[in-house]
Amino acid sequence: MVTISLCMIVKNEEEVLARCLDTVKDIVDEINIVDTGSTDKTVEIAKQYTDRVFFFEWIGNFAAARNESFKHATKDYILYLDADDVLREEDQKKLKKLKETLDPAVDSVSMYYDAGTDEYGNVTLRYRRNRLVKREKNFKWKGDCHQYLDVHGHIINADISVTHKKIRHSVGRNLNIYQQKIDRGDAFSPRDYFYYGNELRENRHYDKAIENYNKNIDMKEGWIEDKLYACIYKADCYRYLDDPENELKALFQSIEFSKIPRAETCSRIGYHFQRKREYHPAIYWYDQATKLVPDQNKWSFSYPAYYTWYPHLQMCVCYYNLGEIEKSYQHNEKAREYRPKDQSVIYNKQLLEKKLGINQYSETGGKGEEVK
Repeated sequence: MVTISLCMIVKNEEEVLARCLDTVKDIVDEINIVDTGSTDKTVEIAKQYTDRVFFFEWIGNFAAARNESFKHATKDYILYLDADDVLREEDQKKLKKLKETLDPAVDSVSMYYDAGTDEYGNVTLRYRRNRLVKREKNFKWKGDCHQYLDVHGHIINADISVTHKKIRHSVGRNLNIYQQKIDRGDAFSPRDYFYYGNELRENRHYDKAIENYNKNIDMKEGWIEDKLYACIYKADCYRYLDDPENELKALFQSIEFSKIPRAETCSRIGYHFQRKREYHPAIYWYDQATKLVPDQNKWSFSYPAYYTWYPHLQMCVCYYNLGEIEKSYQHNEKAREYRPKDQSVIYNKQLLEKKLGINQYSETGGKGEEVK
């Protein structure tokens, strides 16, 4: 059986560190924690789990800090986590089994990163990351901000999820790192433009985000999936700027890269037409979204809501506005399978059952909602 070193970088994580370590302490063989300047009880908490606590001065570069943490590993494989990550019980069991059965010839194991979940346990954002890597390969982290592990060799995909459970968002931190890159005159890669665009969008600098997405798209180099989502996120920016014409152009531009539309695109196109009260084309695009299945081995972002409950909830609203109450009810029931306690779904159910003569609830009204 292989052995595993857990390697983490932390700073002021007293609220979440114990929660994270409790989910992996009985699986890994070694815990290495590199603190980059905590002023709270993070170090004190870390020392309750391991005597391998190290210190590294923060230099504004996540890759440098992560590479430092990897230097302290002594076991066969390295597992890395952030302090606000956890392994759910079923994923703990899967990781234990993987540890017992892993072929030592494997250089890296990719796992899902469930970066967002809703209040009903549905994953809202998922993608793959190289998560368990062979120590002797000496793989390195690259990138100042949205860093990545430069991995090659024999890689396998595991059906294991690391779940992100962030308490708060570090507003402006990553923007500051990118601004430092600009001030130094660093050359931006296509990946830099994409992730800088994401940071700008999340901080509501929509015009500047569009500018950086376009720089990513216009470069011949770069990952095709980044260019696809650059188009989709650019469309979101245009929607926030109340520019539906350019929003729709950006969405159709994404199909140039995906070839077959993704549900993330179809649902947005549906919402574009729904806002214009053009319900038939809206239904067409929402229906297309429900027929698509995300590739479980795909490494880029996936937003499961756009494949499942969201287009059904919006078709419920569209059919209601067309006076097709039975179809409206059917799609609301589909949405309810994923979000049984969603107030919008309950709201619709009450109204529709009364209109259909199913008098289980009193009337309240019908509405949909937009996924962010």
